[in-house]
Amino acid sequence: MLKRMIEDLNAIVKKDPAARNKITTYFLYSGFKAVKAYRKSHWFYCHHMKTLAEFIAQRSKQKTGIEIHPAAKIGKGLFIDHGMGVVIGETTEIGDNCTIYQNVTLGGTTTEKGKRHPTLGDNVMVGAGAKVLGSFKVGDNAKIGAGAVVLSEVPDGATVVGVPAKIVKIDGEKIIDKKFDYIKHVGERLSKIEQQIENINRAFKYVKEVKGE
Repeated sequence: MLKRMIEDLNAIVKKDPAARNKITTYFLYSGFKAVKAYRKSHWFYCHHMKTLAEFIAQRSKQKTGIEIHPAAKIGKGLFIDHGMGVVIGETTEIGDNCTIYQNVTLGGTTTEKGKRHPTLGDNVMVGAGAKVLGSFKVGDNAKIGAGAVVLSEVPDGATVVGVPAKIVKIDGEKIIDKKFDYIKHVGERLSKIEQQIENINRAFKYVKEVKGE
């Protein structure tokens, strides 16, 4: 647990240019305080002391404005920037080195028990005000734009924006550019085929002329 807290602290100092040093980050950053409280509450939750775990989680929510259910599974190096209004549901799973901005909801769309919240891969960025709702995977290195509403799976390396969210980039390359390149490639192939057909027709015409037909 202590190791994870150190990793969380290092992630904030590394990613946030406003973080002057580890001391001020440790004592003043609400995002770090919320994650630190989660690490404690999750430990108690996993050791069958759920009431104490929920007490720690609720107290942290009151102090920081960030709600993280103690049953959620969160990897190392989580950076919650600003943080106010962030909600992370019970069956949420978050990979390593993810970044979450203010007013983000990782929520569910059903009241049934079981897995109902999203799973974030490693190095995922979720922009301010985004809502990721449902039991599906957001792939490694994916980016979710500010204010987006994500209701279905996001591939590795994809950038999604809008309501409902749509993929606009994969691995930094615009989807529209990929479509244009494909159309251009098909057009070039058709031009070559048309040229070959024209050459064949000329050849037949020449043969007919030679035979005197």
